Amino acid sequence: MNKGLAQLALAVIIGILIVPAPAFSAGAVDKKPNIKILATGGGIAGSLQGNSNTKFTAANLTIDALLDKIPELKKIANISGEQIVNIPSQAMTNEVWLRLAQRINKLLKSSNVDGIVITHGTDTIEETAYFLNLVIKSKKPVILTGATRPYNHLSPDGPSNLFDAVALASSPEAIAKGVMVVMNGKILGARGVTKVNTYGTDGLQARDTGLFGYLYGGKPYFFQASIRRHTYRSEFDTEKLNRIPRVDIIYGHADSTEDAVNAAVATGAKGIILAGVGNGNTHPRTLQALIRARKKGVQVVRSTRTGNGLVTRGAEVDDDKYQFIVADNLSPQKARILLLMAMTESDKTSRIQKIFQDY
Repeated sequence: MNKGLAQLALAVIIGILIVPAPAFSAGAVDKKPNIKILATGGGIAGSLQGNSNTKFTAANLTIDALLDKIPELKKIANISGEQIVNIPSQAMTNEVWLRLAQRINKLLKSSNVDGIVITHGTDTIEETAYFLNLVIKSKKPVILTGATRPYNHLSPDGPSNLFDAVALASSPEAIAKGVMVVMNGKILGARGVTKVNTYGTDGLQARDTGLFGYLYGGKPYFFQASIRRHTYRSEFDTEKLNRIPRVDIIYGHADSTEDAVNAAVATGAKGIILAGVGNGNTHPRTLQALIRARKKGVQVVRSTRTGNGLVTRGAEVDDDKYQFIVADNLSPQKARILLLMAMTESDKTSRIQKIFQDY
């Protein structure tokens, strides 16, 4: 063999030796995430009545029947479903919340579950999302979704919303961001999401806190995340919790009286959220009833019915004197949830006020 051929042969041998091995063997299949879908009912599991395109019955489709209608889900994840309840979301209760939270925490401890999707009615989806945001003990994704149009509508939104929810729950980018809601291609954090339209498909928004991001083609695009405490950083624990204290919301309006406050106290409320006018204010008659309620040990939180902005401490009401709590920028319904969980930890107003600042 001449010198040139010998050099060429040596180069070929060296090239074969240094070529890196392939990342996976021939015929290997990418591992799909394992996503558990927990169904609670709502419009996504509802159907139209007769020939109407507006009248429908919620929660008459089981999770298995719903999944059968969306075979595309199996292309992006290993899917299994479980029916927790099958109710319209206006019928949601604290007891169902506890059952749901305890089931999710148990599932997420398993290495065989990578994420959770919850199907839910849109009427109270924001409340369930925020409750779970306070009590889930995992970094794994927990995503809620629903629909404003039933599955047999001319253009249902449920299938695409559920597909997006599974895609987000399957994404590593969703880890440690807290509980989220996916609707209409938008990613909304549990703390800020609220329903702002009775029937529109874009009825879930995050007013003054903004969207977390968007979903496009099954891929999430995040632009922000919550800096408040949630999920794996939360102090709240439902593991041994059998019941939640009762907290009522009193709606503020011109010429309001003391009657609603007195009735709430008389029938067993342990906490009252004032959905006040402006900066959490109310008529003097109602204010005096709230002062009396606080003296009886009932926790009082001032929030606002406006939908945006902070309720500031001590602006027009002497919160220190009356030992009231202010809700920060939480809506009345979110303030109710945080108060009922805070009351499982402490009965001290100063401690509960700190919780409202942290969460």
